[in-house]
Amino acid sequence: MFGKKAGTEELEAFYPIRPECVAEIPKTRFKPRAGKTLSARRWQAAFSETGCLDIAKVLRRIQRGGIHPSIKGLVWEFLLGCYNPNSTLEDRNQLRQQRRERYSMWKTECRNMVSVIGRGNFITTPIITDDGQPIEVEGCRVTSAVSDKKVAQWMLILHQFGLDVVRTDRALAFYEDKANQAKLWDVLSIYSWVDDDIGYVQGMNDICSPMRENFRCSTTSIGVQSQLGTLSQVIKTVDPQLHKHLEDLDGGEYLFAFRMLMVLFRREFSFLDALYLWETGNVGNGVQP
Repeated sequence: MFGKKAGTEELEAFYPIRPECVAEIPKTRFKPRAGKTLSARRWQAAFSETGCLDIAKVLRRIQRGGIHPSIKGLVWEFLLGCYNPNSTLEDRNQLRQQRRERYSMWKTECRNMVSVIGRGNFITTPIITDDGQPIEVEGCRVTSAVSDKKVAQWMLILHQFGLDVVRTDRALAFYEDKANQAKLWDVLSIYSWVDDDIGYVQGMNDICSPMRENFRCSTTSIGVQSQLGTLSQVIKTVDPQLHKHLEDLDGGEYLFAFRMLMVLFRREFSFLDALYLWETGNVGNGVQP
């Protein structure tokens, strides 16, 4: 895994870029480092016979050199808190099955209202009018007027998810396949139905929402504003001159960093570098055993 040829080109094979887009995307800087990056072998060695994970050992390794792309999906399940490191393999298999069944139930509930959900397709035009009357859209059927306020609000924004999905990581070969775009649209659509407290905010498509609080809005604030305040205090402490310069330019509220923090630098770095930043950030924010 970490032979002489292990470098950026080998890593990017895990997330192929469309040839016509190579010149447009930021250059990837992350490279695996032997003895530091968490490899598949080190990952397997971190589990006990019953399947419990030595999370402290794993976090130290991630902090030093990130995670090899071949195991990112498996490791991130723990970094995002999907599983307790002290759980057994059997525990996790049962929990995974329960979650799949729950998602399938939610998908069916949503498909009963909007027929295209879970069918490998998605919409980019409205399916109802502002007053709830159905609009004929190819491949999507709404049979009658919608009077329920929650259902109507949800249906009114479904096409916006589609518009955002087609703009998501267009450089990745993965999203050339419309079926993969449809899977992302399904997730966003179902999430916005289940979590109507948050609903949908533009930018969720970039991270498929591992950080829900960034998108929480009220009449007086947006979730990411607390992070902007923290950034302001950090810069004021470590570089007072820069902070004063920004204040002189009316940038003291750090609104220029809004997008960066909202979508976790997803649009400032290459796909691979953004994942590396997120996983080391998760460690830095204190993922607990």
